[in-house]
Amino acid sequence: MKNVGQILEQLQYGTIQITPLEDLKKKLQSGKKLNIKLGMDPTAPDLHLGHVVVLSKLREFQDLGHNIIFLIGDFTARIGDPTGRLKTRPPLTNEDIAYNMKTYFEQVGKILEINKVTVRYNSEWLDKLSCSDMVKLCGKVTLARVAEREDFAKRIREHEAIGFHELLYPMFQGYDSVALNADVELGGTDQTFNLLMGRFLQEQYSQEPQVIITVPLLVGLDGVQKMSKSLGNAVGIAEPADDAFGKLMSMADLTMWPYFTLLLGVSAQELSALESKVASGATHPMALKKQMAHDIIAKFWSPGQAKSAQEKFEAVFQKKDYSQAEEIKFPHEFPNPVWVVDLLKYLDAIKSSSDAKRLIESHAVIIDGKPVDDFKATIAWQSGMIIKVGKHRIYKVS
Repeated sequence: MKNVGQILEQLQYGTIQITPLEDLKKKLQSGKKLNIKLGMDPTAPDLHLGHVVVLSKLREFQDLGHNIIFLIGDFTARIGDPTGRLKTRPPLTNEDIAYNMKTYFEQVGKILEINKVTVRYNSEWLDKLSCSDMVKLCGKVTLARVAEREDFAKRIREHEAIGFHELLYPMFQGYDSVALNADVELGGTDQTFNLLMGRFLQEQYSQEPQVIITVPLLVGLDGVQKMSKSLGNAVGIAEPADDAFGKLMSMADLTMWPYFTLLLGVSAQELSALESKVASGATHPMALKKQMAHDIIAKFWSPGQAKSAQEKFEAVFQKKDYSQAEEIKFPHEFPNPVWVVDLLKYLDAIKSSSDAKRLIESHAVIIDGKPVDDFKATIAWQSGMIIKVGKHRIYKVS
């Protein structure tokens, strides 16, 4: 059995801040099962490795025997979290939300023991708030407090519109903690304002305020911005293992270090040793990146899929054995020849025409060994054609 000091040390690892740490210590010392809350708005159908960081911290609390509350923000998703947004999010319909939630639990089950998770929806209480309840809630928060939020302050400075419903978002998220009587709430560093609002509102409703724990935002494959599906730099945890492995291998060498700590739990001391080996030339960064990709796939997919994905990657990208490349079969009605941009879109290799232009201008689209250098080019495709997009995406026309 670990003592409270050891548990605190474990829970602190991989976090940015625990506010306040002394309160968490007291809650752990009480010996009661704590209500640990993590809320997610179903704004997209796929979770990615960036979500895994906070879910893994939630799993630590689950392994310690606490009550895990996975909150689906089906009500707040209709508003749209204004965090990090310079413009108002378009609202989601109930149909959008229902579609996005379809596979959430299956995906979350890769990290949590889902049969030991309490799943709640914030529409349970937010839909029931009367006008009187809303006035009471709004009366507990000042406009100055909400407007000091950096996202809103920036939009005010730049004369960008802020919908009144957006001002309500942090209050609704905070009220979730009141409704659930949360002891601890987890979130990324971008959620700090919303998490603190929960702590503040619990005090206003005469509850013991929750401890907030923030974890780092995982940098995306581009090595610049946080991982996000909309930015095209994400690895979805529902993706085929082969695709996920290839994406992980596509990142720059310097980008891989946070993946060791945040996803694989490598200690700072161990990470320093790995960095030293690469710096000295004792270990090639490619070999280490393959180890990282293999271990991530083994942990969140399966060891067998990790082994298979690595073997396929090595065969296609290192041994140039294109017999194992992803096979693409075009429908009969698919044009031939076809504009190169439409070809790339069909392969799902790009999100937009501007993506295609960037890849073509950097000579990163190669067909049968020849780079495509004209954005307006048409491609006469045929069986057996090899299409390479970027460093680690290869397709074979069947």
